[in-house]
Amino acid sequence: MDIQIKPVITEKSLQDAKNSKFTFAVLKSATKSMIKSVVAKRFSVDVVSIKTSIVKGRTHRVGKKRVEEVMSPWKKAIVAVKQGQKIDLFEVGA
Repeated sequence: MDIQIKPVITEKSLQDAKNSKFTFAVLKSATKSMIKSVVAKRFSVDVVSIKTSIVKGRTHRVGKKRVEEVMSPWKKAIVAVKQGQKIDLFEVGA
């Protein structure tokens, strides 16, 4: 099963990237072993550990009538790689 991962680029994730920890948004059904194999294969790095969490969907108002809409929750994975290895997607504004 091919799981989709996309990088989460925020100030905090870029600070963590300096310490070899990279943040991704993944499918809610993805397990840690699935995430580890996909990241290792796709970016050619050695994964040391993975921490996952479910991020609650926030509400915001849209449209002319300002109707409240709820975004769906998503899963965040923080992947730690071997010291000295990097993922090029997180090299913003070098």
